[in-house]
Amino acid sequence: MIVTRIDRLARSTFDLFAIVRKITQKGAQFYSLAEPWADTATSTGRLMLAVLGGLADVERDLIRTRTAEGRARARNAGVKMGRPTRITNIQRQEIKIRRLAGQPLKEIATDFGISLSTVSRIATEKITKQ
Repeated sequence: MIVTRIDRLARSTFDLFAIVRKITQKGAQFYSLAEPWADTATSTGRLMLAVLGGLADVERDLIRTRTAEGRARARNAGVKMGRPTRITNIQRQEIKIRRLAGQPLKEIATDFGISLSTVSRIATEKITKQ
């Protein structure tokens, strides 16, 4: 099997080796055009695949760690993660008050331009003082 690049074949080292193993078990060879050292026909090629696969795992772990650290720093700096809320705190209180007054969910949802499930979820939250 010939591929243009290894990263086009698999996202993880585990997946790459599973695919390469299946290829070699069927009696075929694996070769990458962009990485000529990735040739299962040679012992050197098999060794290089294993070593570089391990390095890719280390790099992925480093990226994951740096990303987690960056998120933690942002949270500590007060950055709110996720998408912005569509309903302000004042609107949330208004929804709760209307619901307690008996106004139907559908009417409230239409007035605020949100789904019935969102109105229901907000209505069951505890009312807080401003």
